[in-house]
Amino acid sequence: MHRLILMRHAQAEMSAPSGGDRARPLAPQGRTEAAAMGRALAERGIKPDLALVSTATRTRQTWDLMHDAFGDVEVRDLAMLYNAGADVIRSLVEGSEEEAGCLMILAHNPGVHLLAVEYLTESAASPAVLDRLAGGFAPGSAAIFSVDVAGRCAYEGFITPRTGGA
Repeated sequence: MHRLILMRHAQAEMSAPSGGDRARPLAPQGRTEAAAMGRALAERGIKPDLALVSTATRTRQTWDLMHDAFGDVEVRDLAMLYNAGADVIRSLVEGSEEEAGCLMILAHNPGVHLLAVEYLTESAASPAVLDRLAGGFAPGSAAIFSVDVAGRCAYEGFITPRTGGA
């Protein structure tokens, strides 16, 4: 793997008519953001070969609205990504290192945000970069990391629907 994309689902509705939190769909704004983020990543040449996607409705809908921008991508829906902690997401990243040149994890906070901050800390990212992500990981945001041959992640960029998508 040479690149990793850690992404949070786009803006969701506050509740679902039935089915609880897992069934919350994207809000209209989230639908717009998801499609725009797919285009924004693709325009930067950032296209996953493999996408690991939470089975929650909002993450599946985010992926469905993004994937056309990427072309052929292997997708795995993983129930274990629903509200997964940073440790679970990290183990999935490490377990997928040999499977894809560019891996996308599409999941939820706080796990996605915490793992991004862990990678930044481990790579001795600048205080300015750490400050940028310390403020949170807004819906639809994506942190991009380059990955070296030893599996170490280095910060490459952070795209939000406000700055690079919608």
